[in-house]
Amino acid sequence: MKRKICFIITNFIHYSRNLLVLDELNRRPDVELHVVLGGAAVGAKYVAHSANITDAMRRNGFQHIHQVHFNLEGSDGVTKAKTAGLGMIEFASVFQAVSPDLVVIRGDRFETLAAAAAAAFMNVPVAHIEGGDVTGTIDESVRHAVTKLANIHFPTNEPARARLVQMGERKEHIFNYGSPDVEVVRTYAASGRGAPDLSRTGSGAAINMKEDFLIVMFHPVTSEVEKLSDETQVLLSAVHGIGMQTLWFWPNFDAGAEEISRELRMFQNREKDHRIRFLRYLPPEDFIALLANARVLLGNSSAGIKECSILGVPVVNVGTRQDGRLRAANVLDCDMDADAIVAATRKQLFVGRYPALSPYAGEGTSKKIAEKLATVALYTQKKFAEHET
Repeated sequence: MKRKICFIITNFIHYSRNLLVLDELNRRPDVELHVVLGGAAVGAKYVAHSANITDAMRRNGFQHIHQVHFNLEGSDGVTKAKTAGLGMIEFASVFQAVSPDLVVIRGDRFETLAAAAAAAFMNVPVAHIEGGDVTGTIDESVRHAVTKLANIHFPTNEPARARLVQMGERKEHIFNYGSPDVEVVRTYAASGRGAPDLSRTGSGAAINMKEDFLIVMFHPVTSEVEKLSDETQVLLSAVHGIGMQTLWFWPNFDAGAEEISRELRMFQNREKDHRIRFLRYLPPEDFIALLANARVLLGNSSAGIKECSILGVPVVNVGTRQDGRLRAANVLDCDMDADAIVAATRKQLFVGRYPALSPYAGEGTSKKIAEKLATVALYTQKKFAEHET
């Protein structure tokens, strides 16, 4: 009898980072895979990205695709809290209709907590990818909360595995096979695909892909929303002052995103001689090709911590959002100060490429995760595991 697995995707990045796991599950004869697209993955505001995900999955042979709509407009904490509440209702409806044997959740987005809670209340086992990490935002609280709701764990590094044990999770249900994100990057980068043509996407300065460029990915720190406008101005000032052509990705949809977006729009309207092109999400093969060809990545995205490590791309990590997360040698931490950011970026430009070594890398990560999801013994009643200290 096939195991019915329900995989949750709530934004475009989740799809990109789980591509190989989804492919492995989809080709297994002992799995009936259902994919639930929700949150920003299907919101009307993000319909272009939603269409990309749905169409791509259908082209790749995925048969059971479900959509749940619960995102509320707005970027403040109240809106996100209400969205999570609606998400719990909608996920419960899907789980009732699909009747899965197992729900799979990745990461620490607020929507994942809604899915995990709905499944737990319905006595459906939960598998969680990327638990046990520590960071400098509310995401850490969400991540640990999902851990306590989850039955099966796939941390992406050894310190994270040890934290799950410390949190009272069963050792026999913790499997560290490395990061699917890193495996996706390594797989696509090996194709040698060149940088894509960006002339028909994004806005701002024209970019010559034959010349050097920076990438900026700057997302909200939800516990520091009051600082976001000023911090965005500082980062814009630094990047504009460096003077290199730059690809700046719009922020994710966490609380505070609108404060960042407003500053980016005002900068575009005010500055006429800048060299920045502003982009939204791209297909994974295009994004990875850009990442592989970038001279430096600036900002506070986990892509700098994880994906860039296996590419050896120099990173200037700014602010507190990734505090505590395991790093490779390619990451240079920097305070939110324009002069410090410029100096750190010039230092990384001088260093050039780092060795392609990642503390998140594993062998056969996605295949191992898929096999374990398909075959591991399932249980619902959790008990705190007492471990010797």
